[in-house]
Amino acid sequence: MDTATLSTFAIYFVLLLGIGFYFCKRSTTIEDYLLGGRGMGAWVTAISAQASDMSGWLLMGLPGAIYLDGLPGMWIAVGLFIGTCLNWMFVSSRLRVYTEQTKSITLPTFFEIRFNDPTGLLRTVSAIIILIFFTIYATSGLVATGKLFESIFEIKYTTAVITGGTVVVMYTFLGGFLAVCWTDLFQGILMVLAIIAVPLFAISYIGGTEQVSEAIKAKEISMSLVPEGKNPTIMIMSMMAWGLGYFGQPHILARFMSVKSLAKLKESSIIAIVWVFISLVGAVIIGLLAIAMFEDLTGGTEEKVFIFMIKVLFNPWLGGILLAAILSAIMSTIDSQLLVSSSALTEDFYLKAIRKNASQREVLIVGRACVILISLIAMLLALNSKDTILGIVAYAWGGFGAAFGPLVLFSLFSKRTTWMAALGGMVVGTVVLIVWKQMGLGTYMYEIVPGFAANCVTIITINVFCPQKNIEIIRQFENINTDKNADI
Repeated sequence: MDTATLSTFAIYFVLLLGIGFYFCKRSTTIEDYLLGGRGMGAWVTAISAQASDMSGWLLMGLPGAIYLDGLPGMWIAVGLFIGTCLNWMFVSSRLRVYTEQTKSITLPTFFEIRFNDPTGLLRTVSAIIILIFFTIYATSGLVATGKLFESIFEIKYTTAVITGGTVVVMYTFLGGFLAVCWTDLFQGILMVLAIIAVPLFAISYIGGTEQVSEAIKAKEISMSLVPEGKNPTIMIMSMMAWGLGYFGQPHILARFMSVKSLAKLKESSIIAIVWVFISLVGAVIIGLLAIAMFEDLTGGTEEKVFIFMIKVLFNPWLGGILLAAILSAIMSTIDSQLLVSSSALTEDFYLKAIRKNASQREVLIVGRACVILISLIAMLLALNSKDTILGIVAYAWGGFGAAFGPLVLFSLFSKRTTWMAALGGMVVGTVVLIVWKQMGLGTYMYEIVPGFAANCVTIITINVFCPQKNIEIIRQFENINTDKNADI
């Protein structure tokens, strides 16, 4: 399989780098490099948002969880789908209008301007949180890359991580947001085609749905939607709580900020929701079919079931294309994470605190250098990681959800919130999440739940005693919320 698959991957890499070179000359300003000049179309916005969201865990982590636990693991997918719908319906248009009105191209800068923070702490602390959790998030993608290349080409895990990371860095370094979004469009289409094709061929290979059901029963895998445990309700809430994370993911929110118009955003929401539904259902089905196809995969190998299925079901050339879909899922998230992390360093640190009068060319150079720096750190972490893909993603996803989710919602829906409440909520939510995780309580309840709740309670409490009194901030909020063009 090596020659055919290697050829397919080589063509795939050349295509990605070609896109990076093409958009290199079009990214002439920092707004172009970080937000594509706020001129993205409906399809690019929708598919790039969701492809950057799902990452390698969609085709590796989630099927692996279903393979081990059966249908109870489906509640993660249910929570994610609900979160996706709510994010597009209630957050996207408001955030697009608000960030343009405040001339914000990053989330930390938006928080600072929106809440009129005179200290700069809100921007600085949120930028630090982005760097920490996105480095962890990018590590999960590189771990997935390592497992993918290790399984396909039988090369060392270290070599696999470095190879995959280098390709992502190169096209992100060159083309910025435009290259990332257009590669994500291509990658997202490839992902959904693979997630439809593989289950259809697998069912035929196994012999039909009855054989699948019998195999699952024989292995005593749970097909009940009610998890087995002391408190099934808490377990379901914990898994569905993944949906809370959507409100605070900077790489997804950046897509809302970049779309050309609100009319395009409406189209994007429909495309994105359909894409997510197909992808999540497909991933769950793949995990169930893998139960009937493979015996006793544990210790992290269960996250390779999609890879094993492709090897069994398809010839090397077609298999190579489908395996590239897994790489697409991985890369479509890593590139976005690198770009948002770069924006945190350039726009929120370098341009605001170090070189306020830096030229556009200088800022672009610094931004590209930051992409390389963050990538090197993530690679080092990936080389020594022993956690599962889903485990790493869960921590980073929860971190953003607990830190930024409530802030985004309060910034868009509450005129009473002050910068002190926002800063306090963000810090408390992050600390609670980390402490909850380190104490091992995540086995009982996903750490995003207490982190998100603590953030909200802190903001509400501070708002009671110190409500927003700045007339300009209140007037701006009211104008945006009554603007007919905002469609909100």
